[in-house]
Amino acid sequence: MQLAFILYKYFPYGGLQRDFLRIALECQQRGHAIRVYTPIWEGEVPEGFEVVVVPVKALFNHKRNEKLTAWVEADLARRPVDRVIGFNKMPGLDVYYAADGCFEDKAQTLRNPIYRKWGRYKHFADYERAVFAPESKTEILMISEVQQPLFVKHYHTPRQRFHLLPPGITQDRRAPANAGEIRAEFRREFALADDQLLLVQIGSGFKTKGLDRSLKAVAALPRELRQRTRLIAIGQDDPRSFQLQAKALGIAEQVQILKGRSDIPRFLLGADLLIHPAYNENTGTVLLEALVAGLPVLVTDVCGYAHYIRDADAGRVLPSPFEQQRLNHTLADMLADDQRRAFWGRNGLAYADCADLYSMPQKAADVILAERP
Repeated sequence: MQLAFILYKYFPYGGLQRDFLRIALECQQRGHAIRVYTPIWEGEVPEGFEVVVVPVKALFNHKRNEKLTAWVEADLARRPVDRVIGFNKMPGLDVYYAADGCFEDKAQTLRNPIYRKWGRYKHFADYERAVFAPESKTEILMISEVQQPLFVKHYHTPRQRFHLLPPGITQDRRAPANAGEIRAEFRREFALADDQLLLVQIGSGFKTKGLDRSLKAVAALPRELRQRTRLIAIGQDDPRSFQLQAKALGIAEQVQILKGRSDIPRFLLGADLLIHPAYNENTGTVLLEALVAGLPVLVTDVCGYAHYIRDADAGRVLPSPFEQQRLNHTLADMLADDQRRAFWGRNGLAYADCADLYSMPQKAADVILAERP
């Protein structure tokens, strides 16, 4: 079959983008042709992919999205495909990969009612309805079971159109046999003494991921513990406001903020704890990447994959509503207890051996390529 994939932006380090690439490669491996439509493509193009960089620009994102939809519809009319797979909500999809949560629920619960009178709201509401309305034919690949009831509540989507996928952690995230050597080499490279503790926070979108909360928690550590703790944050985002915050908190010397990079497994093996106090997070793939690397995790319960940390007993999950003081105390407790961190790390490795945390691309491809009535 000829397959068309659509997404609003591709760059190598985003969670949605990495999921898209692995699903598209799985479909290609099964013998199908891949065409990709996107206004922004950063990074290498996989061999055999036809990447169409759609020439649309607009002052506002929702206007750009509408232009993209019209342009792609026109191109598909000239060059038809067998299936259209979207990684953002939009009309005309055969399959939608639900990387984002329910927009309508957020609009009704988190926004001022006047927000729903704006054109931006109408656009995103219409595009979400095009996917989830009862009369839509779009099959929905769900990666977070907590979001499905919200879509059903607002749109009465037939349940048979939902397909809950397992996570899709790549095997290279698992701790290899020489994990100890990699850790030692990493810590030499970053000049980490034996008694120093390394916190990592990984993920693009520092504001949503709660980097401000992490900085406050590091600054609140007891003096002796704070002096031997470093934080490295990695992601595609503007770091300036967080660098200023670290300076204001008096911890600038202990904080590094790095751009997205491809050697994340080294950081997971070299660190002592992953901190992820997100404000909201549909899944949180990095939580499972840490788990399978044997790295303990401190995470807020709003993350879709936080329950895996609880199930595996591989760290601590902070309950809602969020309290900064609770994060501060929990971080201090976890960093101060070497034996407990080792226990959580072993639990994560054991869980990685028996749970299905890896088959998302294969299951997604099964749905995409299934025969339609």
